Parts: sequence; structure tokens; C-alpha cells
Amino acid sequence: MSTTIPKKAFTFFKLLEKNNNREWFNTHKPEFKAIEAEVKQFFNLLLEDLQLHDDVDKLKMFRIYRDVRFSKNKTPYKTHFGGSFNRQKPHLRGGYYLQLTPGGSFAATGFWDPSKEDLFRIRKEFETDDSEIRAIMNAQKFKSAWGNLVGNELKTAPKGFSKEHPNIDLIRKKQFIFTKKYTDQEVLSPDFLKNVGASFKAIRPYFDFMSDVLTTDLNGVSLIS
Repeated sequence: MSTTIPKKAFTFFKLLEKNNNREWFNTHKPEFKAIEAEVKQFFNLLLEDLQLHDDVDKLKMFRIYRDVRFSKNKTPYKTHFGGSFNRQKPHLRGGYYLQLTPGGSFAATGFWDPSKEDLFRIRKEFETDDSEIRAIMNAQKFKSAWGNLVGNELKTAPKGFSKEHPNIDLIRKKQFIFTKKYTDQEVLSPDFLKNVGASFKAIRPYFDFMSDVLTTDLNGVSLIS
């Protein structure tokens, strides 16, 4: 199996960006499918690496075809590979994502689309106590791997929460994500699989905490039968 991302993947996307139309893509589709197969091998190896330390049930690689129905950008094809890895629910929460594109590759972990119920539970946790989550996020090893918490947030407090609350920086968030950027050189290097795997492993204290929050009530009683 391919343990590296082939350079031709980025070469292809650079050409596709200049020729993002069905005629060009259909002519070069056999080339794309061969590249896609190599990249999928890499993603499957990353899945195997994740399963050594986490309960991840599947890999989803996203198709190259764009949904242009509600987008101003009407180009028919994506110029990146993307794959997500889902943790086993209901006991485990959170997810891993990797996107590969020339000049803009990144990994992401966390909670990018929490349900209304999960979002409220997270906010209530941070309203009650922020000590554990801040200790996790400020730990040197964690911070060097993932930096700061990012994601969309409200400009003010959500309904039912005080805008004067000392933890409002956490409470007003709508997403709870960590991201890590990679240069093209890093993506194409022989160590990329190991480096991404190490970063994903480093997120576990955050996932363990958030999974505990989302599977218990504020009294610590399990919500899972």
C-alpha cells in the first residue's frame, strides 16, 4: 500500500484548477482515478494507525464532484482530497478530518456541527466549570500539536447565558475545532503519515473529556443505557 501522497496528486489539482470543466476532466479521468486509488491507500493506512489507539469505525473519502446547487462557485470539481474518520458512537464523540490540496492542506479535529442538544450540554458544562478543559488546552504538548481552539462563534452570549460570564469565550462558540496546517513539502514527505498520526493521537485528552461531557448530565450521571 502507498505510504506517501504522490506528487502527481498536487500536479493534477493545479491543472484541474485551470481547467475546471467536464470536458477536460472526462479526458483525464483515468489519470485521476489512478491517483485517487493511491491516495485512498494512504487514508486507509491512517485509519489503521488511528485504530491502534482509538475506536474509529470507518473512513469516508469525499467525492471530487461539487454540489453547485446552492453555491456561487459553479465549477464542477473540487481541487482537493478530503477524508473523515468517525469515532464509535454513542460512547465516543468527535471526529478527525484531513484535506489535501496544493498550498492549503490541513488536518482538523473536534466538533464542527454539534446538534442543538450537544451544543447546549457543552455550553452548560463550560458555564459550570472551565478548569479541566482549559488545563487540557493549555498543556504544552497539546498546544504545540494543535494550537488554539477555533470555530464559528456568536458575537454575544447565546440565549439563557450571561454575556458577563467569565467563560463567555467558550460559551459563545458554535463549533469546537482544532486545526493544523501542512506545507506541500510536509504532505509529500515520507514522514507525513507518521506526523498526521501523531497529531491525531495528541488530541485524545480533548476527545476523552468532551466524550465524558456529552455522555453524562451535569451531575455526572450517564445518559447511555
